[in-house]
Amino acid sequence: MERRELSIIVAALCVTSVVTGIVTATPPRPGTEDNGLTENESATLWSRDSDDYISQEAYQERYGESRTAMQQLANGTDITFKRPPATAATWTRNDFEDLNAGGSDTSVHPPHASLEDGIYIEDAHATIFAVQPSTRGHLESGETPLYIAPNGTMRGFVDYRVRVPNGSSSGNRTVEWSLTSHEVDEVRLINDGSTIVEQEGSHTPALEYQIEDDWSTTLTLEAEIDVRLKKTVRIDRGDGTDVDVTYQTESLNVTDSIDVEIYDLTAYPYYAEYPNGDAGVAIFQSRPWQGYTLTENGSARVRGVWRFYTARNTNWDTLVQSSRTGSTSVESDAIPVYVHAYPSRIGPRAEPVRDGPEIIDTWGTDRPSPVGTLGENINIEIVNQSYTTTYGLAVRAETVDREDLHVAGIVRGVNASIVAPDAGSERQLRRSNLSVKVIQQNQSQATLRIELRDNQTGTPIGLGGGGRRYPIGGGARNGYITIADQRVETNASGVAIVTVEQPGIYTARYHPGSWLGHNPAYVSDTATARWHPLGTIEGWFALFVEVGWQLLPFFVMFYAGKRLLRMLGPEDIFQNNP
Repeated sequence: MERRELSIIVAALCVTSVVTGIVTATPPRPGTEDNGLTENESATLWSRDSDDYISQEAYQERYGESRTAMQQLANGTDITFKRPPATAATWTRNDFEDLNAGGSDTSVHPPHASLEDGIYIEDAHATIFAVQPSTRGHLESGETPLYIAPNGTMRGFVDYRVRVPNGSSSGNRTVEWSLTSHEVDEVRLINDGSTIVEQEGSHTPALEYQIEDDWSTTLTLEAEIDVRLKKTVRIDRGDGTDVDVTYQTESLNVTDSIDVEIYDLTAYPYYAEYPNGDAGVAIFQSRPWQGYTLTENGSARVRGVWRFYTARNTNWDTLVQSSRTGSTSVESDAIPVYVHAYPSRIGPRAEPVRDGPEIIDTWGTDRPSPVGTLGENINIEIVNQSYTTTYGLAVRAETVDREDLHVAGIVRGVNASIVAPDAGSERQLRRSNLSVKVIQQNQSQATLRIELRDNQTGTPIGLGGGGRRYPIGGGARNGYITIADQRVETNASGVAIVTVEQPGIYTARYHPGSWLGHNPAYVSDTATARWHPLGTIEGWFALFVEVGWQLLPFFVMFYAGKRLLRMLGPEDIFQNNP
């Protein structure tokens, strides 16, 4: 029974989570860390680790314990998600508590930290650990923005060491130095030059922010470090000692910055009702977004091209401990993990798969594949050629609960504010009337007249609007008609003329453009016409002539044979017997 359950779990994970690949350094062994996640949740974090699969038997022999099905799966592949998971932020928040500064004589910092020196303060830094909720988007080469929620937390690490001057002695004069105090006095979060958060100093500050009315910005973590040293000068005068005490202070500001995109969604819906009662809905947003649900219970939903994986920030794999005598590298006890969004080869999907909504249109910006932005050891089903960002998604469904329409972004917890629809958001969807008939024919070809009209008003429907990058709005109508392996468009009178050369039954089908760009809009229709040369008097005459010409040699041979028999055969061969 256990073996059967394991097989089912692994199969389900392979189908629903989309997997392949892994990463470089070794993440914590399952079960050795308590970071607010279950063992299975923790196992999904480590895209970017090396996927050197260890069998269950070898693992049991090495560590004396077993793994869950998810842990086994994650040991040999990368795991991806339909929605941005909360696991990255949970891990990062809890793992951050394991980050510890050194003492006054030791500075601890990641290798990429920007170090500053003062007179007494050395190897000082303020380094951003993580900003969350957030998602790193992989759009194309050279464009991998970090999208952050408008409300979130920036975590940082501040440390330094204090250089206490050596004492000295010369003659009757002795100088001594001692450290009286040192601290991180203040930490600040600055948004494009303006301080938005300020709080008491800490080596591991967690700054909660709220940013409104912004798009692209630079966030800066700034920390003020203060030290105070005591200098004691003693002069031995024989009959006594003069003591002179002075204090030396120093303040040093250290910073670290990160470019971010404030991810605040506003969705614009458009609605339509099909003649059979089905509902149409389209939503677009000018940034990458996840998708939307159509019903209150979320049973019907549609997703765009974006999928997600989680991976650690490798800059924090090790920490450097620097002191007066040198520096050493140690394995880091705190590793930030981020969510990453990428365009998937799976493409847009609607759920339920068989009887759920039908995706009728997608649109957005065409971009080249971002496969080169992933880094080493990431093996996922990312698109390997140009793709469309699916900034817009339009679907047809049996029912749409407009009040419960829920639009989700690629940053966890960020959902779109849905703009109330205006008069132009409602689209009329009407039936079309397509007809086709033979208007001229001969024995070699026929001319078909195709006519397309509004079934309700009889108004001609002219086509020929071409494609649109954003199909909402516009005056031209961009549909087409297919017939006889041809793609044609009607003129302003709703008419198209087609010539065919092979006899047969010809079915014309109207492929209407999306209802997003047209008001009124139309649904598809079909019409059929038959053509055969025998359908006319001229055709029958041509058939008789053709058959006559084909049979003429046989008549000639028959006549010649009969004449030869008369000449060479018995005289009475053609006479009747008495």
